[in-house]
Amino acid sequence: MSKPFVFEKPAGMRDTLPAFYQKNEDIKNTIKKEMESWGYQFIQTPTLEYHETVGEASAILDQQLFKLLDMEGKTLVLRPDMTAPIARVVSSSMKNVAYPLRLAYSSPVFRAQQREGGRPAEFEQVGIELIGEGTSSAEAEALALMTEVIKKSGIQAFTVAVGHIGFVQELLADILGNDNRAAELLRYLNEKNYVGYTSHVKELPLSSIDSQRLLKLLDLRGGIEVLGEASALTPNIKGQQALEELKTLYKLLQDYDAAQNIVFDFTLFSHMSYYTGIVFEGYAAGIGAPIASGGRYDDLLSRFDRKAPAIGFAIRMDYFIEALGSKNDSIKKDCILFTPERRKEALLLAKSKRSEGGNVVMQDLSGVRNVDEFSKRFDEIHYLIGSQQGEDL
Repeated sequence: MSKPFVFEKPAGMRDTLPAFYQKNEDIKNTIKKEMESWGYQFIQTPTLEYHETVGEASAILDQQLFKLLDMEGKTLVLRPDMTAPIARVVSSSMKNVAYPLRLAYSSPVFRAQQREGGRPAEFEQVGIELIGEGTSSAEAEALALMTEVIKKSGIQAFTVAVGHIGFVQELLADILGNDNRAAELLRYLNEKNYVGYTSHVKELPLSSIDSQRLLKLLDLRGGIEVLGEASALTPNIKGQQALEELKTLYKLLQDYDAAQNIVFDFTLFSHMSYYTGIVFEGYAAGIGAPIASGGRYDDLLSRFDRKAPAIGFAIRMDYFIEALGSKNDSIKKDCILFTPERRKEALLLAKSKRSEGGNVVMQDLSGVRNVDEFSKRFDEIHYLIGSQQGEDL
């Protein structure tokens, strides 16, 4: 194994430079403020968790987990998501706190990537979990809050795709008869490989009617009218119940004035295996991956011995900021360039400007090699040079 160059980083890791860092913090603060205004309380969980608890419950593929051993030989993981750690907290440190719980987080998560994959292995999520309420009201709240967060952050052109894992599973079970035969089709849906899905359906030993029912699933995308088309695909009672849930959800979102960005998409199927009902993803113009995603997970808490229905979503900050574009929202900064004999004057000027809310850099002129290049970093330069007191030169 060759030794890495001194400037190399591990695969999938990246540095955050000042401009991106500041924009990330500003947007994150806007998101957090909105979540808090809806009654969500922020918590933090450890970066390291036990593999046998959070690692196995996270629904992230085992090969994507960063693993290490503690001094006792127990396997630890860098947290791959925040939902499973929060489920652990709710079932332990908060086990005596009555449901429902409205919790929020802002944390990095870690998922190992192949070197040639080009995707980040560490990225930040800001999200919420509404735990202990299994109503349509909870689902509408989560979706409405996600929509409001996107709008208030400055993204206007976006769509929220909503599907229902329960409906898809019931349709496939009704036609194929067992989970094993359905698994391959679900994998294609998760990968959004609709060509592979279509080819596989045509290879299955099914009647032409059943084949068409499976292929029709790919066309179930659009407005509220799609629910009627979906209803015609299956007489399955549980499948029909799932559609009724979506109809109710849509009406509630209209009350929130949050339905205009909603489209239904029954091809939506998450790789997060703990989802049990509605799932949703937010897409912004020009971004090829979801900037936000979430869904209902009613069985996860039972793995931590405190069964409860739950729903949540996460904003993926790197994609989110990309969707906002390159608009320059940097903070205005001034610089005071001074010579040693005017240091005290520079200190007083900096103090005055900072007291007025300004951001001021004080720089000894002798520490600058190229004044012209250095000056380009600032909105305004104040020169205090030489022994004379007076106006800036």
